[in-house]
Amino acid sequence: MVKAVVGANWGDEGKGKITDMLAQESDIIVRFQGGANAGHTIVNNYGKFALHTLPSGVFYDHTTSVIGNGVALNIPVLFKEIHSIVEKGVPAPKIKVSDRAQMVMSYHIKFDEYEEERLAGKSFGSTKSGIAPFYSDKYAKNGFQVSELFDDDAALREKVERVCETKNVTLEHLYHKPLLNPDDIMKELMEYKEMIAPYVCDVSLYLWNALKEGREVLLEGQLGSLKDPDHGIYPMVTSSSTLAAYGAVGAGIPPYEIKKIITVCKAYSSAVGAGAFVSEIFGDEADELRRRGGDGGEFGATTGRPRRMGWFDCVASKYGCRMQGTTDVAFTVLDVLGYLEEIPVCVAYEIDGEITTDFPTTGRLEKAKPVLETLPGWNCDIRGIKNYDELPENCRRYIEFVEEKIGFPITMVSNGPSREDIIYRNK
Repeated sequence: MVKAVVGANWGDEGKGKITDMLAQESDIIVRFQGGANAGHTIVNNYGKFALHTLPSGVFYDHTTSVIGNGVALNIPVLFKEIHSIVEKGVPAPKIKVSDRAQMVMSYHIKFDEYEEERLAGKSFGSTKSGIAPFYSDKYAKNGFQVSELFDDDAALREKVERVCETKNVTLEHLYHKPLLNPDDIMKELMEYKEMIAPYVCDVSLYLWNALKEGREVLLEGQLGSLKDPDHGIYPMVTSSSTLAAYGAVGAGIPPYEIKKIITVCKAYSSAVGAGAFVSEIFGDEADELRRRGGDGGEFGATTGRPRRMGWFDCVASKYGCRMQGTTDVAFTVLDVLGYLEEIPVCVAYEIDGEITTDFPTTGRLEKAKPVLETLPGWNCDIRGIKNYDELPENCRRYIEFVEEKIGFPITMVSNGPSREDIIYRNK
């Protein structure tokens, strides 16, 4: 059986914790898209970790961690992460990397930096991890697939020279930066070959056989619905699909195998990077929520940037869950809201004088104003509670109000940072 864990909003919803928790009953955990441009923060018995490429299930010795073909594979980052968890006492993870995955090259990161520098105030708020240049090359057929490292060296060298020739035109005439040297790129590729060789696998065949044997597979998505290049707040999006449907493509499995889609929603909103954010709050109100949020505050796991803060957005979350094909909602960081006497919730948008509960395209979204409804808070600490019925009445009302507005069942409620801080609801 295949389950997917994905985000409903802008990312940063707490998917790492939910993946870490569900990995306990999984055999294989698969990253199927994205790269090292966003991180998942996990707190467990070994400590606190920010993972960027490794799947969030690496902390169990019974699991196999898989990097699917849809991932932007930054090999040095992957190896740094493996080393960082092992040195903290985590057993060396079992890892398989798709032979069809493509590699983030050092020049992708440079091009990302150069473009953000060129755009200046009109930049996309990139994490400068090379993701957009990587996916641009992938779809322009200028990327390097892991399998090519093990092909004929002469053919690889020929491709390297062709790629450098193209890149150098842009470097010289658009960015006015140092040119690429084919010898340096070949050396980089040979270093990657040596590093990745023990892990390379025909992942789609491996997963096909695992599913035939009845193994439990968990797909882990990065970012959330609103960062999807097709269905998100384009152009302030990422460069690979963030939807569970892409899990079939990015892992190489049949779409009908995905039986359960757990979509993670925060009990309030946060976002890193530029783009429309209707329920955003500012000033002291935002600072207080940011300081109390997450585990140690709301700061990007990759960049360390302060996250933009907002109240729960029912319009965006309903849309995000619909686009994911949600079967279950995991509602996270609910404990953070315990300090509030009253909790505003964005229940609709006002656009050009009209009220809507449907999520619009970007041009209209940028005109939207939040329609807020205020609910009474519970004004106490709910950490440590294990049963839904033991939550304060106003806390349950808040959950049930959100559930009714988004139209998808909230079956898990997270009330703390560790994998044990979870309340299951029978729906």
